[in-house]
Amino acid sequence: MIKNVNLLYLFKFFFLVLIVSCTEISNAQRKDIVISEYLSSNSDMMKVKMGTQWFGRIMNFKFGDYAVLRKSRMSPKRTEQKSNFLGTKNQYETRYKFDFLLSYKDIDTALVEALYTRKVNELYTLNIIPIELVLDEIVKDSINFTADISLRSNSNNNWKLFFHIKSGTEVEFRNEGILIKDDRTIWIKQVSSNRDGNDKRRYPALGYEFLENGNAICAVQYFGGGALGYNKNRIWIDSNLNEEMKLILAASMVAIMQLKLSEMSEYE
Repeated sequence: MIKNVNLLYLFKFFFLVLIVSCTEISNAQRKDIVISEYLSSNSDMMKVKMGTQWFGRIMNFKFGDYAVLRKSRMSPKRTEQKSNFLGTKNQYETRYKFDFLLSYKDIDTALVEALYTRKVNELYTLNIIPIELVLDEIVKDSINFTADISLRSNSNNNWKLFFHIKSGTEVEFRNEGILIKDDRTIWIKQVSSNRDGNDKRRYPALGYEFLENGNAICAVQYFGGGALGYNKNRIWIDSNLNEEMKLILAASMVAIMQLKLSEMSEYE
C-alpha cells in the first residue's frame, strides 16, 4: 500500500514537471513579428478576437476599442477559367468584394469598400498514354486588392489602399502595398518573427508594418507562426497619432486580415 502511494506521488511529480517544461518550451517558441523599436515603445499590443464569419459577411474582428459591426457584406467568389484546346495552358480569375464598418468606441466609424482579384496562369504536361494532365509550374499568381476607406465624422478624410501579391516562375515576387491620400503615402512592407534571424521555426510569424517617411506607425500580424499559427493576430498602432488616423490605420489592417484569410482559402 505504501509502495503504491509513493508511486502515485512520483507519477504526479513527473506529470507536473512535464507540464511546466512544455509550458516553458511553448513560451520560448511564442514569437510575434519583429516591429521597429519606436513602434514597440510607443504602442500597446492588441490581441485580435477573430469572432465568426457568417455567410455573406466578413470576420467579426475586434481588438482594443475597435470592432467590426454586424453590417458587413461579402459577395460570393466568382471564378472564370480559360484554357487552350488540350488543356495544357489554364488561366483562372477569381473576384469578389466586401465592405464593412469599423467602430471606434462610440466616437467614430470607418467605412471600407474592398475589391479582390486573383489571376493564376498554369502550365500542364499532357501524357498521351494514359491520358493525364500533370501540373508543371505556376507561371504567374497575382492578387490585386484595393479598398476605399472613409470616416463618418469627416467626409474629406478619404484614403485608398492598394495591395499586390505576386509570385510564379516568370515574374518577380512581390508582397507589399501602399495607403495613400493626396500627397501622403504610407508604405506597407512584409515583416516576420525572423526579421533579425532569431526565429528558426519552419513557419515564422508573418505580418506587415506601415511606414510613413521611413517611420513605422502601425503593424499587423496575420499569422502567429508554427503549426498552429492561425487565430493569433496582433495589432500595434502609434499612440501619438490622432484618433482619426488611428481609425484609418485600424480599418486598413482589418481589410488586410480579411484579405489574408481569403488568400489562404484560395490556396486550400
